[in-house]
Amino acid sequence: MAKTKKTTEKKIRITQVRSIIGRPEDQRLTMKALGLRKMHHSVEKVATPQILGMVNKVRHLIKVEDV
Repeated sequence: MAKTKKTTEKKIRITQVRSIIGRPEDQRLTMKALGLRKMHHSVEKVATPQILGMVNKVRHLIKVEDV
């Protein structure tokens, strides 16, 4: 019988609030990697160090909330 783990991973909601038009290519690719497609689009991600690093890189283009 398989036991299920209760995950207590912290989740964050990331919402794009500024346009990526005219931004450097690395910021555009970071937004794409986060799964953000257009203005006011939101995604929920687990707050891993990799995700938090990407969030920090484009913090001026997004809004982050705890879920």
